[in-house]
Amino acid sequence: MAAANEDVKLIFAPADGCNHSRAKQFAISTLSRDDLLPSPIEQFHDWFTAASTCKVNVPETATLSTAHMPSGRVSARMVYLKELDKRGFVIYSNWATSKKAEDVASNPRVSLTFWWPEVERQVRVEGLAERLSPEASQEYFDTRARDSRIGAWASRQSSVLQDREELDAQVAEANKRFEGQDRIPVPEFWGGLRVIPLMVEFWQGRQSRLHDRFQYTREDVVDLEWKIERLSP
Repeated sequence: MAAANEDVKLIFAPADGCNHSRAKQFAISTLSRDDLLPSPIEQFHDWFTAASTCKVNVPETATLSTAHMPSGRVSARMVYLKELDKRGFVIYSNWATSKKAEDVASNPRVSLTFWWPEVERQVRVEGLAERLSPEASQEYFDTRARDSRIGAWASRQSSVLQDREELDAQVAEANKRFEGQDRIPVPEFWGGLRVIPLMVEFWQGRQSRLHDRFQYTREDVVDLEWKIERLSP
């Protein structure tokens, strides 16, 4: 009887009520080799600008995936892209106690995935992670709301809390520490992480799941030449 219950599908081929079990079709746009810029950084900037113009909901949202070595345990979480430069994609976080910090310390290979449903586009980035300097991190840290800066000091990200009151006490302690200070220094354990791409894939949804996919690859982070290939959907 238990085995029979295990076979019951709690979710099966979800779709909207109009299409019943048929998955949504993608038909907004197409992507060809002639559409692509030589650099994936430039191409991402072009697509990001278009996503912002088309009012994609929070287009800077991405999934950051990491893998801990030697176990190979994979973790993923949502983050915000805060900067894009010629070297890569920059996010900010706690790099002392978080799981992502533990993973990156053991394995610098990470990935980012952006999904923009309003324009039926996806971008995947695979590359190497490097920490930004304290000076570069301070520049962004200064743009954050004061409470967010205090929160960065207060939170031991991903560590176990006994209750909410324990967190509130940590916040109160940080507030007291920086009382009367307009400029709060960036914590030594907090800052920017740049993902330097080795592979970037641009995905444009198409009818019948026959999507347009183009992949940029290079052998090394110092290589300025990118190889562009169309991938099978």
